[in-house]
Amino acid sequence: MTGQDLTQLFGGQALAPPLKILLALTVLSLLPAIVLTTTSFVRTVVVLGMLRQGVGTPQSPPSQIIVGLSIFITLFTMAPVAQRIQKEAYEPYSQNAITEVQALELATVPLKAFMLRQTREQDLQLFYSATDTPLPRTPDDVPMRIAMPAFVVSELTTAFQMGVMVLLPFLVVDLAVASLLMSMGMVFVSPTTLSLPIKLLLFVLADGWNLVVGSLLTSFR
Repeated sequence: MTGQDLTQLFGGQALAPPLKILLALTVLSLLPAIVLTTTSFVRTVVVLGMLRQGVGTPQSPPSQIIVGLSIFITLFTMAPVAQRIQKEAYEPYSQNAITEVQALELATVPLKAFMLRQTREQDLQLFYSATDTPLPRTPDDVPMRIAMPAFVVSELTTAFQMGVMVLLPFLVVDLAVASLLMSMGMVFVSPTTLSLPIKLLLFVLADGWNLVVGSLLTSFR
């Protein structure tokens, strides 16, 4: 249920204290899912996970480090959106200028604008055609129930595209090492034994973490 739906349901009136508590508990219970599906976290954690797999060290860095770094990158990239939400929704609500429902509706505007900037048009058309809903005239007419799944699909597509670009150099190293070992008749030597230190050395020399994180940050502009 979006802020607009709540506005229609309660008529823009202030909520009673029991409803405030119920709404707060509902938002808190859905907060992890909201963070995962409406921010830059999806793209970031998928790309970093594929990077770890490409290097050939599935346990290093640990999953906790990958998730933690993804969270910090998400906080950094979503900071402008959070500032708009604070200015346009939280501050008027804290000054009792608007109700809770109106604040929730205003808070979804910057978030939806961010999601639509990252969403591919064909993904939006997919969900519009699935629901037999007429196409919107402006981005403001896109409801959250369509913007959210289309955003997640677009983020997964973009993440896999970036992941392929990250994996290609490591694949070339693996193929080169495997071909070298076969040409030397060392078929019983695991290619990983030689390719892993080579990939780590190349990754360090190329300042790989800086390049990958920098590419993630610039991809959200």
